[in-house]
Amino acid sequence: MKKQVNQSILLLLILSLAFTACSSKTGTEEVEETMEETQVASANFGGLALYTLRDAMSKDPKGTLKAVAENGYAYVETANYSDGKFYGMTPTEFKSYLESLGLTAKSAHMGMVNLENADQLISDVKAAGIEYFVIPVPPMGMFTSGKDGMGMKGTPEELVNIMNTLGEKCSNAGVKLLYHNHDFEFKTLEDGTVIEDLLLEKCNPEFVNFQMDLFWVTKADVDPLTYFEKYPGRFIAWHVKDMNEEGNFAPVGTGTIDFKRILAEKDKSGMEFYLVEQDNTFDLDPLEAIKISHQGLEEIGFK
Repeated sequence: MKKQVNQSILLLLILSLAFTACSSKTGTEEVEETMEETQVASANFGGLALYTLRDAMSKDPKGTLKAVAENGYAYVETANYSDGKFYGMTPTEFKSYLESLGLTAKSAHMGMVNLENADQLISDVKAAGIEYFVIPVPPMGMFTSGKDGMGMKGTPEELVNIMNTLGEKCSNAGVKLLYHNHDFEFKTLEDGTVIEDLLLEKCNPEFVNFQMDLFWVTKADVDPLTYFEKYPGRFIAWHVKDMNEEGNFAPVGTGTIDFKRILAEKDKSGMEFYLVEQDNTFDLDPLEAIKISHQGLEEIGFK
């Protein structure tokens, strides 16, 4: 009987040791896996404007964001907000999910803003941990688009007043306002006004700065460096978007824009962050396009 008891105790000890060893190994693997994920996330660089992946984000936002991180990006810019949510997630849910992937949301395109909803939108942007509130086109029904291209209703002075008002609201809430250009802002109007110049000259730099879309400024036959020289420090963000021989959107590094020349003047421009964006990837899968663009960023020297 004593022998049987000893054997039972011995068996229990063996099982206990085996379980402990197994648990220890599992714990080690979990730590190693977490460390590996952290190292990968810390090695990521650059940002992605999620407008590029708008179709995929509408179908599977979480899976698509995971793919963004896996393709080497460190931060994103949102292009979807509805009913107080970003891609169907509350601001805090969105922030937490990004953090779980090693991502952050650096900026948000908020074209739906008006003077009535501005305070709520700004509050939600801040709750999501987003630092920059971006006006992607003239807001409140001022933007026009048709067969003759993009343009604006109303006067540039009205846009200046709207931007200054929104900029002050953002500043009071601890968020920063940027205006994003297309090509029409660089074209001379009948009275000689250039919308981008008027915005740069009349918007209070304490409250309003700019996100330069390098594709659209090039499309307007304007040299970005001319604006960096004339308005230094005002272009806090860039959209890094290439142009092919036909003048269409292309993955970064595969087109005709001399990004190395532009990047050499980043300090003068005031650039603090940049985002890959490709409005249309045509026959190329958008996820493949962002992969090619990230490789292009590295080859050009973006970090």
